[in-house]
Amino acid sequence: MYTPWASSDAARKTMQGNRGRDTKAELAVRRLVHAAGLRYRVNARPEPDLRRTADLLFTRARVAVFIDGCYWHGCPEHFSMPATNLDYWSTKIGRNQARDLETTTVLEARGWLVLRFWEHDPPATVAERIAEQVLARRPGVSV
Repeated sequence: MYTPWASSDAARKTMQGNRGRDTKAELAVRRLVHAAGLRYRVNARPEPDLRRTADLLFTRARVAVFIDGCYWHGCPEHFSMPATNLDYWSTKIGRNQARDLETTTVLEARGWLVLRFWEHDPPATVAERIAEQVLARRPGVSV
């Protein structure tokens, strides 16, 4: 018999409505990075054999940017464990954090610079940091 993962129909509808890409935080950062003259790929795999997608990907500079949601990735500042379905959520968030760490480790071992930000970080600060790092890593460009 099928056991639903959500604690209620309302919770299920809420979770199904959450975006996996093009969140407000991502769009705000992308707009600023684009305005700075940088071009990037969106929701793309840095490595073909790695089933992970970066929110912004600068292939020539080998920079992968992830803008993590506070709830889904267990932000130390904003995350609080739900009161219902505790076993499910603690396992889920723990797996997400472990996958984030593994992704960063694998990509860095393959020569990528991984930049991770929280969705609550100011978009202007995030965009500025991304631009600095991408420009510093562009082949043949000295800053």
